[in-house]
Amino acid sequence: MYFEAESNGIKYQVNVNETRNSWKVSLKAEDQEWINYEIAKVDYLTADGAISLIFKNSSYLVDVTGQDTEYTVYTRGSFRTVRIYNEEKILHESLKKGGGFGGGASLDSGMPGKIVKILVTPGQEVAADTPLVIMEAMKMENEMRAPRDVKIHAIHVKEGDAVESGAVLISYES
Repeated sequence: MYFEAESNGIKYQVNVNETRNSWKVSLKAEDQEWINYEIAKVDYLTADGAISLIFKNSSYLVDVTGQDTEYTVYTRGSFRTVRIYNEEKILHESLKKGGGFGGGASLDSGMPGKIVKILVTPGQEVAADTPLVIMEAMKMENEMRAPRDVKIHAIHVKEGDAVESGAVLISYES
């Protein structure tokens, strides 16, 4: 299972694979190399919603509460807030971060994908939250919308184009 997490302002990529006798956990902090761990199932118990495990010859009691993307993790006398994103949440957050979403001069692709449909034309004035482009990413079609009232300056892609993360899709007039 792959997901991304954020704690104390640091973003992590996490991959967990279950085998017959253990969980293999790989972590990668941004700008770091992957670190691999293995947690034996014989060293792992759950009770009353908490997890007890032995890791690197130390005992840990871990309690997790939360929902959606926000979780609070308690272990070794301290609390940490962790945001967890599965593939759908990663896509949603990535599309929200696309260059135009915050007042920029363009709508940028938040992740790699394929342009399915362009819903506007150059010179067209559109209201905030109007769908501009439909992009397929991770086998889902997603509407990318205007961040505010804008006038379309240029369209830099065509239907069927494959785009990389950060590609400028549409620019707005200033």
